[in-house]
Amino acid sequence: MILSRLSLAALLAASFIAATPAVAQLAPKVGPVVTTPHVRAELVAQAPEGIAPGAPVRLGLLITHQPEWHTYWKNAGDSGLPTELAFTLPAGMSAGDIAWPVPKKIPVGTLANYGYEGTVLLPVAVTVAPDFKPPASLTGVAGADIRLKASWLVCRKECIPEEGEFALSLPVQGSTALHRADFDAAQAAEPVALGKPGVVEVVGNTLKIRIDGLPAAARGKTLEFFPETTDVIHTAAVSGKDWTQAWQGEAWTATVPLADQRSASPTDLPMVVVLAEADRQAGQPVAWRADAPVSGKWPTPAPRAEVSPALQAALTANTATAPAPAAALAPPSASFWMALAGALLGGLLLNLMPCVFPVLAIKVLGFARQAGDRGAHRRAGLAYTAGVMVSMLALGAAMLALRAAGSQLGWGFQLQSPAVVAALAALFTVIGLNLAGVFEFGSMAPSRIRSAEARHPVTNDFLSGVLAVVIASPCSAPFMGASLGLAIALPAVQALLLFAALGLGLALPYLLAAFVPAVARLLPKPGRWMQTLRRLLAFPMFATVAWLVWVLGQQSGIDGAGALLALLVCLASVVWAFTLRGRARAIVATLLVAVSALLTGAIGPNVLQAVEPMTQASAAAPGESARWQKWSSERVGELHGSGRPVFIDFTAAWCVTCQYNKRTLADVELLADFDARKVALLRADWTRRDPAITAALAALGRNGVPVYVLQAPGKAPVVLTEILGKDEVRAALAAL
Repeated sequence: MILSRLSLAALLAASFIAATPAVAQLAPKVGPVVTTPHVRAELVAQAPEGIAPGAPVRLGLLITHQPEWHTYWKNAGDSGLPTELAFTLPAGMSAGDIAWPVPKKIPVGTLANYGYEGTVLLPVAVTVAPDFKPPASLTGVAGADIRLKASWLVCRKECIPEEGEFALSLPVQGSTALHRADFDAAQAAEPVALGKPGVVEVVGNTLKIRIDGLPAAARGKTLEFFPETTDVIHTAAVSGKDWTQAWQGEAWTATVPLADQRSASPTDLPMVVVLAEADRQAGQPVAWRADAPVSGKWPTPAPRAEVSPALQAALTANTATAPAPAAALAPPSASFWMALAGALLGGLLLNLMPCVFPVLAIKVLGFARQAGDRGAHRRAGLAYTAGVMVSMLALGAAMLALRAAGSQLGWGFQLQSPAVVAALAALFTVIGLNLAGVFEFGSMAPSRIRSAEARHPVTNDFLSGVLAVVIASPCSAPFMGASLGLAIALPAVQALLLFAALGLGLALPYLLAAFVPAVARLLPKPGRWMQTLRRLLAFPMFATVAWLVWVLGQQSGIDGAGALLALLVCLASVVWAFTLRGRARAIVATLLVAVSALLTGAIGPNVLQAVEPMTQASAAAPGESARWQKWSSERVGELHGSGRPVFIDFTAAWCVTCQYNKRTLADVELLADFDARKVALLRADWTRRDPAITAALAALGRNGVPVYVLQAPGKAPVVLTEILGKDEVRAALAAL
């Protein structure tokens, strides 16, 4: 019997139970790095002399922003919020305040903010008490466990509050200096305190400012002015009668307008003045800080709008009983309907992908076996569709839930785990052995299971739908990328509708065959050819196993792939042993199970070993390896800075479509076109989890691979289709 119903259910359950611990590992863990679609934040440390009383120890949050996004200084300007850091340190260690580097003014329409773009380090000095005692360690190496909870507001035109929890373990004895350059740059950008206080006088609706004691390098230069107190000055004012600056000998003076909606009237105003970037010199201070007492009389702040107590009570009552916000009840946009159609079409095209086709062929084989029974056809079609839809929705819900919890995941995320890959390889090995005729599920299953199977004949069809989704996840068909990328940013209900449309498209061919007689009549009549086709279908299953072993080799190295092969041989021998009869079956099966268990304990950890994955470039031929570089956002910035366009291949070893497209990218004529236009080729390998790649995909509106991007300096990225064609790439190159 092909793919016995309840026996297949047991196999599927066993494979997913085996994979559950690995999938659980995809849930967010506390570590030194947190990556979102907008920033990459890392807890870093600088302790060149170890951790000891009097030794210099600094911690910091290193934030790398996506292009056009920014976070804020201690005074955010007209809008925004400063980044907040809350450290938890071992006894005897205490963290100071953030030593804020100088910000830049970021215009936003008629307003202006103070903040940071690109990469910035927010350093914090750590004091180590004289009685500090290193915490005990089970390893014998004394270390200090650092914890940080940080929150920041990241904005472009829209603003998104984000937060992260970080952990870092520092050796007490030994040097920690990996990020020395970052800390040195942050220290160079920190304002230098002046020995003389400044002078601030309120005159009408302006501030008259005077700062003495600035060094000779600053004199005569145009300076930028940043007050540390919020809601005082008109931030966006840069010139005109209300905003002027001048030098009176060695004193810098300025007239700054007050904010129209000023809410602060401080008696002391700390302020920072900064050299323009063109006037800065390496190794020299770029900014200075002065405290200044405020003299004069502050004007009355602009009145705030108030409502009567009665009206406020009515508003409160209305809020308590108000329906959902209009935005939540608004009808889906045109882009959502287009994404829904794209998901449906993408699911339909998934049936043509090499990873899904074997399962579809098995279903056609079972369909032909039921020739003439229209009722059985329809029940099988509905059950298969239900299996596809339920499992697709479950996969989508799991991905959305893990992303909501902070984990950066995308389509095919489960195959980034070696345990899931190994479990699927075992499942497909058993299915292949069944198709090859090594054993029959019916002959091995207990009579109770066989009788239950007879009472529920559609179970096999439902589980075949589940199986189709399981092996379809490594594939990405045309139209899928944009739809699933949009799903991550939508409310949960609309996102799940996109996954449902994808599942319906995947099940649609078989569903049509079940309900449209004209389609069913196209199938050949039952005969001996079915047994031959069954044997033939075993080879695509074994080919899938070979591919999964290769994928695991990319994740865990050659030792992991070899260990998985040994375990699969053990599994096949155990399956064969259960086909024996009489006493030989019990003896041989028991012996092989014992041997397999011993081998699993001995070599099983090699399968799951988390080593650095082999990059696609390193797996390529020597000539191609030299041509393709490893992707990083920093590398893209360097190449763009030198005026070179880049072509980025977002790929993964488990992505079948990615491997197909490599033939296009290896075309000699196409590579010559890349060289002629001096296009740098970068490869972003997503075989194992990489938050930076996930964030880059999200910034492009995608959440799975393959994705191909061509970008020239100063231009918007061009995202190509999932099934890559040489003519399409050439057309994009010609438009540079």
